This record gives sequence, structure tokens and C-alpha cells, in this order.
Amino acid sequence: MKNCSIYSFILCLFIFTTVIAQEKFSSFDGTTIAYVDEGEGTPIVLIHGFINDASSWNGTVIKKQLLDLGYRVIIPDLRGNGLSEKPTDEKSFQDNAEIKDLKALLNHLHIESTIALGYSRGAIVLAKWLTEDPRISKAIIGGMGLDFSNPDWDKRIIFERAFLGLDPLNEMTEGAVTYAKSKNADLKILGWSQRYQPVTSKKELSEIKIPTLIIAGDQDTDNGNPKELAELIPNATLIIIPGDHNTTYRKEPFATAVMRFLKK
Repeated sequence: MKNCSIYSFILCLFIFTTVIAQEKFSSFDGTTIAYVDEGEGTPIVLIHGFINDASSWNGTVIKKQLLDLGYRVIIPDLRGNGLSEKPTDEKSFQDNAEIKDLKALLNHLHIESTIALGYSRGAIVLAKWLTEDPRISKAIIGGMGLDFSNPDWDKRIIFERAFLGLDPLNEMTEGAVTYAKSKNADLKILGWSQRYQPVTSKKELSEIKIPTLIIAGDQDTDNGNPKELAELIPNATLIIIPGDHNTTYRKEPFATAVMRFLKK
């Protein structure tokens, strides 16, 4: 959901990303899921965004601080991304398969309680996960407003159709598709990930009881209003910090706000 110039910037970040050794496990349906598991102590799962993978968290202030303060940082490549298996069957992305993968990851690692942080599309995945898994004790939803609660969200449908080649590219989608091609990403898989993206209804959001931080940059309104999202979740805290959608999560203010929330 980003324009062309922003994708060029993210490409630069990708090029200079540090490579971290990854482990793998067989998920609920036999799909191989890759993940990073660093550090010891209280576990926290970080969930990456669209056209990205676990490596997007490398070099971020938040990951460094979490490790420095003794957290166990676990970062999966969502199915179809990074070093995780890339199923060629559309059905492999249906029925909230990504949520089932995250549950299976906790089972695989024998984790009974974890914190979870999702940014951008990762926040959308996390929101649904919160409605289905009591093992999450605290959550951070970053870079997201309320628009994802709409099953007919126009932006999701536009990107779905662009990546599946059903509609010509336009000003909104051209940068994203160009960036995906630069990463040799599978456009069809990315299209499916939009088509079957988790939808968490307003009612479901209102039933999330755990402490939740809603955090976004002050220039980040492409995916709806973060304040409206925070108002729906009973135990939510809203923090707005300087920044746009694509870079906010990498910087000091984001890390400071998250660490302050975790210490409560």
C-alpha cells in the first residue's frame, strides 16, 4: 500500500539487510515455515508486513533493544515469503492459514505465553491472531488504522487484483508491484495473500481484552485512523509518533514507545 518512491527507499533497506540464520518447521498442513529465534527470556513474536519477510526487522532499533534487554525475539517468514515454503495451490492461503502457522509455531517452540508485535500487514495478521489464541499476553499493533475490519476494503481488493494481473497497474499499485519484482517475489502468492487476508470485525476487536498498544506515525493514515482502532479495543493505548508508514517502525521513537508499554 505504498507509492513508488517509498518502495525505492525500502529496496535500499533490503539491500543492506543483515542475514540471520533461520530455522524451519512443518506447519499444520505440512507447509515449511522459516523463522528466526534469537535471545532468551520472555518471548516476543514480530510479524512482518506485505512484500517482506523476517529480515525486515534487522537493523531496527526495536529488535536491538529487545535483545539487549533479554527478550527472546522470534520472527517468522509468513507462508509464501522469505525462506518459508511458497505453495502453488491457492487453497494453501485460505481459511486464515497464516494464523494457523503462528499457532503451530508456538506449539513447535513449546511456548505457553508470548508478547506479539505486528506492523503494517503484520498488524492485520496479529489482530486476527489475538481473537483466536489466549497465549498472547500483550500486543503491539503498528502502522494500522481500522480499515482492515472491512471485508470489502477497497485498497485490499485493488492490490489483490493488481498482483493477480486482473487489472492494469495504476499510480497506487505500480510501485508495489515493481518493488515485488525487484525482490523476485511471487506476484501470484502476494495476490493470494491479499485475497485471503485476515479480516477482524469491529465486534471481534471489541472483545480483545489483553493490554494492546496501537502505534502509528503522524503521517501514516493510508490504512485508516489508528484512533478509531484504539477506541474499539477496551484495554488499548494509543501512541502517535513522528514518521510515515514505511520507516516509523525502524526508528528510536517507535522502540521507546514499545519498550515503555512492555514495562507497564
